[in-house]
Amino acid sequence: MSRCAWARTELSIPYHDTEWGVPVHDDRVLFELLNLEGAQAGLSWETILKKRESYRAAFDQWDARKIARYDADKVAALLANPGIVRNRLKVAATIANAQAFLAVQKESGGFDKFLWQFVGGKPIQNARQSLKDIPPRTPEAEAMSKALLKRGFKFVGPTICYALMQAVGMVNDHCVDCPRWRELGGR
Repeated sequence: MSRCAWARTELSIPYHDTEWGVPVHDDRVLFELLNLEGAQAGLSWETILKKRESYRAAFDQWDARKIARYDADKVAALLANPGIVRNRLKVAATIANAQAFLAVQKESGGFDKFLWQFVGGKPIQNARQSLKDIPPRTPEAEAMSKALLKRGFKFVGPTICYALMQAVGMVNDHCVDCPRWRELGGR
C-alpha cells in the first residue's frame, strides 16, 4: 500500500490506516485529540502515540468533568508520571481545556457541533500530491484557534488546530496516491 510518507513506524502505520482523517463526532475523542495535539507541541507525534495509553489512564480516560476538578495533588502526581509529557504548562492547559470544553458543550450543544462549524459541518476534501503540499495552517484553523482561545483554551494555536482538523477528519489531507484519500471521500 502506498501510504502517506509520514506513516512509517509500528505505531504510525495503524494510526494512519485506521484513525487519521476519519471524521470524529464523539466529544470525548475530540477532547482527547485536542489535548494530545497540544501535548505534541515541540515534540513528534510518534512520542505522543507511544504515550497515548498512559495519557488515557493519567487523565481519567479523558473525562472532562473529572479533569476540570483536578487539584494541586493531582497536578503533582501528573508531573511525576513518566508516561506523559511532564510539562507544567501542558498539564495546566489540559485542566483549563477541560473547564473550557464543558462550557462550550453547554453553550453550543456539544463540542462536536462547535468544532465542525469551522468546516461547514463536513470534511474539506483536499488533493495533496505530497507532504510538502500540506500547509501548517489554514484560514479555517486560524478561525478555530481564535474562537478556542477566546473561550479559554490553551495550546490551541492555528498549527495545532490544523493538526487536529487533519486527525479528526475535518480535512482529508491524505496524499492522492494514498488509498485512504479515496476511501475518505477524495475524488
